[in-house]
Amino acid sequence: MKKVYSLSLIMVLALSVFLAACGNKSESTNNAGSGTSGSGGSSDVKIGMVTDVGGVNDKSFNQSAWEALQKVQTDGGASVKYLQSKSDQDYIPNLNQFVKDGYALTWGIGFNLANAIDTVAKQNPDAKLAIIDSVVDQPNVKSVTFSENEGSFLVGVIAGKMTKTNKIGFVGGEKSPLIQRFEAGFKAGIQAVNPNAQLMVNYTGAFDKPDVGKSAAATLYNDGVDIIFHAAGATGTGVFNEATARVNAGQQVWVIGVDKDQSLEFGDKVTLTSMIKRVDTAVEKVSKEVIDGTFKGGVETLGLKDDGVGVADTSSKNVPADVLKLVDEYKEKIIKGEIKVPDTVQ
Repeated sequence: MKKVYSLSLIMVLALSVFLAACGNKSESTNNAGSGTSGSGGSSDVKIGMVTDVGGVNDKSFNQSAWEALQKVQTDGGASVKYLQSKSDQDYIPNLNQFVKDGYALTWGIGFNLANAIDTVAKQNPDAKLAIIDSVVDQPNVKSVTFSENEGSFLVGVIAGKMTKTNKIGFVGGEKSPLIQRFEAGFKAGIQAVNPNAQLMVNYTGAFDKPDVGKSAAATLYNDGVDIIFHAAGATGTGVFNEATARVNAGQQVWVIGVDKDQSLEFGDKVTLTSMIKRVDTAVEKVSKEVIDGTFKGGVETLGLKDDGVGVADTSSKNVPADVLKLVDEYKEKIIKGEIKVPDTVQ
């Protein structure tokens, strides 16, 4: 009887230890959200990515960056992981987690991470960091920016030529010099081909609120706008949702996507074209510089001449050939310097 009692006691104690260990493991999970891209890649090189609040599945900016890192891993260059920020309070802890874990490169995706990148870079001079859409003046940081105004000019040409109401909309996320570059270029492109068209602007103040984007789009469409260009991250999903509902009800309205070819996500029925911003190309390029040992801090700006911005290849599905020909003509003039696209709102 004593043997049976002793054996039972041992089993209870073992089960208690096991459950306690499981509990501790659960408590240590990062509440900011994280993910890896699965197996594969080199275990010797690790690259991390910290998103802004838009999240890795924003159908736009952060998603493009993450897809690029997944490609780097698929190519066998590195093991990759992301940490998703739910607020700006997560930026520094998330960046530090990768730095302290010995990651070869830590990305900050979006201008909102600039101060956090600057702080972490100063505190860890031997770490390598990179940021999209802002300049951080530290020797161990690679800053990649884009001439969004140039690509936005081209989709402005398309909107100006294709509007039926002469009312065109722009939905922005947070009002900032960066997002205003989109607006400035878009407005200039419209005016170049259709000076009678009116541009109506709505800044939502957020990159992660689709419901707010949907409401903003509804207001613009109700006011007679028939084409909306958004530069609002995941908030722009709401613009597409509103347009889709109207198209399904028989109203012809359009959305111009941003950062990546959003027709692949939202379909050709509502996506007139997209202003491509090659965040994916930049992330892949700089990441491979770390892998092959050629990484250097500094600033790199990508525009039309670098194929860093442009118009989606699928544009011909909804944009007539003569309009696309005109777009190409303006593109060449911009590249040659014959046209200087404004980067601030006039």
